[in-house]
Amino acid sequence: MSSSSHEKSKIEIQRKNASGLATSNPTAATVKPYPRPSARLNPKTINPFSDPLRQQSVFAAAYAKREIPCRLFHGSVSHRLQWDQPPETICFDPLLTTLAEGLKETKHPYTFVAKEGFKELLEVEDAAEKAIPLVPKVVPKLKAALAHSDGEVFERGLHALVQLSAVVGPAVNGHLKHLLTSLSKRLMDKNLKQLITGALQRLEQYGGKESLVIIKSKIPTYCSIYT
Repeated sequence: MSSSSHEKSKIEIQRKNASGLATSNPTAATVKPYPRPSARLNPKTINPFSDPLRQQSVFAAAYAKREIPCRLFHGSVSHRLQWDQPPETICFDPLLTTLAEGLKETKHPYTFVAKEGFKELLEVEDAAEKAIPLVPKVVPKLKAALAHSDGEVFERGLHALVQLSAVVGPAVNGHLKHLLTSLSKRLMDKNLKQLITGALQRLEQYGGKESLVIIKSKIPTYCSIYT
């Protein structure tokens, strides 16, 4: 065999070997790209803040939109509310109802703002005149708090009911029977019995003789403060 033929055979063998290595070596093979994730599953296409109010409660949404004219002020010793304007200058409708709605919140700062805001609004000088027309709207919110499974929510609702009764007096009587069912159920709880009994006594005190008849119709074991 001539030297030129030998050289050609050698080159041909090297080409075949190179070809075999290319197909047997996985790193040399063509790598298929991973399929592109669906746009629906791609995190870049998902904006969790696109509608921040969608998952919020009515009260939380109102607070976020600054429809509630007060904020939690973190003091060095205790917390308090800071009002955007004096409470006596604020229209009760719909703020009193909104604060009553917030009584069933379970997260901070909503719990404090609702409880303290409701109390402070009812402490203004002409609160009775402003609150009495709103009693039919506020009572369903108090009922929801009193029927809540969370014990702290129930207690906030109970305190708010007594506060409202202290301001509007007999105006609560026409709605009292709708609120007493939850009180009757919780009265068997030894941890709440004294608290509920005290609240019933206050309701009788502020509501007068008519309230006693209503209370006795729902809670026969109740003893009047006047006996």
